[in-house]
Amino acid sequence: MENPVIILGAQAVGTAALDAFQSNDVVVYCLLDDNATLQNTELNDVPVMGNTDDKELLKLIGKKCEVFVATEDTASRRSLTSMLRDEYEVAPVNAIHQRASVSPSAWLGHGNLIGANAVVAGTAKLGDGCILGANAVVDVKAEMGDYSQLGAGAILNAEVTVGELAFIGAGAVVVAGVKIGAKARVGAGSVVVADVPAGQTVFGNPAQKV
Repeated sequence: MENPVIILGAQAVGTAALDAFQSNDVVVYCLLDDNATLQNTELNDVPVMGNTDDKELLKLIGKKCEVFVATEDTASRRSLTSMLRDEYEVAPVNAIHQRASVSPSAWLGHGNLIGANAVVAGTAKLGDGCILGANAVVDVKAEMGDYSQLGAGAILNAEVTVGELAFIGAGAVVVAGVKIGAKARVGAGSVVVADVPAGQTVFGNPAQKV
């Protein structure tokens, strides 16, 4: 991308997004974070300048800068993305690490973070604001709903469906065709062999309700 990026969030998600942009030689203008202890510091030589609602910096978004929303809290990411669309008429760009593999026939929404060595296979679909950790895999015809998260090394096999705001922990495996409901949570290292209802938390091999 031609324009520099402003990242909203300077903690774990923001650090991963910064790494993804820098791996592609994309200039990051600054990061913004509501944690005062992070402000006026630097992250990988990029300044952390102010709050995520800093009007003076946000007015650069659109013509002069792109934006990526990387706050830790999913609700915050969702509300900031809505604010950007409503007030600035912009959508967050995707942060795709240079070492990630995203098929040209995959479908991606806006504001997704795809970590190093992650794979998004052909005909897979990601909504808006999804997070894929390093080495995560989204296989063919698998779908991730808006603001769902896939931890490092987790695998969604073919035709898996993950609902909005769901969380799949690091190293978990979801077998082909399984449906994970909205806001469901899958513990790290679990093997999911049956559908998980919305809002339910499962863990283990095979994964069971907690």
